[in-house]
Parts: sequence; structure tokens; C-alpha cells
Amino acid sequence: MKEVGFSLGSNIGDKAGHLTRALELLFEDEGIDFSACSSFYRTAPWGHEDQDWFVNACATGRTDLSPDRLLKLCKRIETEIGRRRTFRWGPRVIDIDILYYGEDEIAEPDLAIPHKELFNRGFVLIPLAEIRPDLVLSGKRVGAEAARFAADEMEIIREPWSPD
Repeated sequence: MKEVGFSLGSNIGDKAGHLTRALELLFEDEGIDFSACSSFYRTAPWGHEDQDWFVNACATGRTDLSPDRLLKLCKRIETEIGRRRTFRWGPRVIDIDILYYGEDEIAEPDLAIPHKELFNRGFVLIPLAEIRPDLVLSGKRVGAEAARFAADEMEIIREPWSPD
């Protein structure tokens, strides 16, 4: 079993509801055991800034699924919730990214682990640091990296999700 981390985001419709449904679907799968979920954060758009604000969260679990199977599961859940591909960094009903998979490093055309933008995104690092501040990825401690984004405009809008 490997520890796996996910980032989730939505900026269309019932944003927090979409994250909740994605988490339910992700952790009801028999291949992923739930460990922790961050609070839900209201965050500014990133990349393409002319769009509505986001709700973001991170979650961790343990799995014996391969990274490719995890990616397929994430894409299936996104489709089930209603994601339609538009343009890079555009609005989305739901986005689920695999942030890390144990200590593995993967560089494939469709999958980069650790996530290639992880250390550039406060909206990912701050929620991840809430639940795994001492996690070290690519030689960097998540809590220390998150501190660089302390001034970012973010606010907690909902307590952490739990499968209970």
C-alpha cells in the first residue's frame, strides 16, 4: 500500500458539493483507504484569472492501485460529476489531480508525479500542509513550501470532509 495525495477543485455550480461528491466517489472505491481531508478553501483563480473563484481541498489515502489506475479513476469521477474539457486552466465543474504516490517519481505524457505544478500553487500547498505539513516531496517539505503562500487570498469556507 502506498500513500497517495489528491488535490480537488471546482469553480462552477455547487463548488463545495462537487468536491464532496468527488471525495465520496474517490474513497468509496475499494482500492483507496481514506486517511485525511483538508478544510475546503475559497481561492482565487490561477492561470486564467478571468473566471469565478474556486473551492479547493486536498485529501490523502492509502492504495494498492497503480498510478495509471488511479488516474483513470480520477478521470472517470470527473466525467461522472460533469466535467467537460474546455481550455487549459479554464473553468471546471471538478478537477482531481494526483499530487504524489508514495515516494515514486513518474514522468509520462499523461501523468507527472509528484504533480509538476505542486510547488507553484498555494491553493494546493496550503490545504496539503493542513493535513501533511511534514511530508517531503522532491526534497521539499510541504509545510515550509506552503508558508511561501501565506499572503495568498484564501479563506476556509467548510470544515474537512470525512466518510463517516
